[in-house]
Amino acid sequence: MYFNRKCKVTFIAHGATIYTEEARFSDSLNYPPLSELGVEEITNLINYLKARGVKNDAIYASSSVRTAQSAMMISKVFKQDYNVVEELTTRECGSWNGLTLEQVQEKYPNGLKYVIENPEKETLAGAESSVAFIERIGKVIDQIVNENIGNRIIIVTHPEVIQAAICSALKINADKLPKFYIRTGSATQISYYEDFASLVYSDYVPV
Repeated sequence: MYFNRKCKVTFIAHGATIYTEEARFSDSLNYPPLSELGVEEITNLINYLKARGVKNDAIYASSSVRTAQSAMMISKVFKQDYNVVEELTTRECGSWNGLTLEQVQEKYPNGLKYVIENPEKETLAGAESSVAFIERIGKVIDQIVNENIGNRIIIVTHPEVIQAAICSALKINADKLPKFYIRTGSATQISYYEDFASLVYSDYVPV
């Protein structure tokens, strides 16, 4: 089975920001940057990758400030540049953008329930539907995998993107998307084969 593997992908969730620490929704590319905690998280993750002797052939990252900062730290360790993939943007938040989870629950009492029960529709705030988000991310990841046959790569991106990548790879229904918990500064690994994908580990945070 090992020799039929197309590509092994280690997904890295960017480090914490003031928004993630406040449980605030954001689809902005330019703000916020990594917080002190975020830098610490990525530093710990880098030490983990070095200790494990993780090898890779290429590094990819989405274009937001927080992912670019995280990718830059990782790329220095591997002494190679990272490739920016514009399409790896996080889920579009609509009018939830900038709101905390508590504020969303106050302003849209049934909003989160609606997302789970109607994954094919935009949220009540006009945000991207779960189905559309998973399909969008799945296509981008498939393209990257097909460009890296036989390789081991790192993709630095958003926790929500990693949730969508898991659903796409394992063909999990879109209503389960919010049930995958991916923390900032965590690692998730998926091996892609010709006809299926295998989740090796998920949401690992070095201790």
